Amino acid sequence: MAEVTEPYAPGTPCWVDVLAKDQQAALDLYADLFGWQGEVGPAEFGGYAVCTLKGKPVAGVMTAPAQEGQPVPPPVWTTYLSTDDADAAQLAITEAGGTVMMPVMDVGTIGRSLVAADPTGAVFGVWQPLDFRGAGIVNEPGALTWNELHTGDFAAATEFYRDVFGAEIAPMQMEGAGDYHSFNVNGRSVAGVANLHNDPAGTPAHWLTYFAADSTDTIVDTLTRNGGKALVPPFDMMAGRMAVLADPQGAIFAVINPKPM
Repeated sequence: MAEVTEPYAPGTPCWVDVLAKDQQAALDLYADLFGWQGEVGPAEFGGYAVCTLKGKPVAGVMTAPAQEGQPVPPPVWTTYLSTDDADAAQLAITEAGGTVMMPVMDVGTIGRSLVAADPTGAVFGVWQPLDFRGAGIVNEPGALTWNELHTGDFAAATEFYRDVFGAEIAPMQMEGAGDYHSFNVNGRSVAGVANLHNDPAGTPAHWLTYFAADSTDTIVDTLTRNGGKALVPPFDMMAGRMAVLADPQGAIFAVINPKPM
């Protein structure tokens, strides 16, 4: 079991959650796909559900009612980057040309969070851990295994994430990587950066969440039986066999059966 026992370094993806129109349907789906355990949480936290795998937290599932005069937000997976100071991160985001969408808020005694968009339009979250550091298990079937920024402006993204988190974006040093880049924290690759021009025309900048799978094809079959779609059907690439999927409510994520390292 790839258990996380150390704090996430600032700038490292540490948590993911999905915003769903029907929270219970999402909980049931991901339990079927990945074996997660989870239930609607306390009302004082908006019913936020922390899902677990083998007793360790892996992802959140939440719902958000429409604000007065505003439409219900679309279903989406969000990647959260760790920080030591959410207030300082919020200030740095605005100074670096990003947009704060949900200002810093306290989440009980477990941490502090905010949601923002980088200058290229990719939305991400920021998490300052207190009692809760984030994903407690990674890099095994059913758990988070990779996060990937899709951007059409590498220069702007490089400057922004360096200024806000001290991260560096550099070409991936791997045969066959092409124009794929690595998102590095303290010299360690913690995420990927893909060229948005390789996505379907009209795709906005975004962060993509990857979950590990024993069998990518089995996950795709299970998802489609439950009403989801394979936006990119299973295919073999340098890191393993992957697919890009949309759940029945429209939230997009990827699965990969990684090649042995």
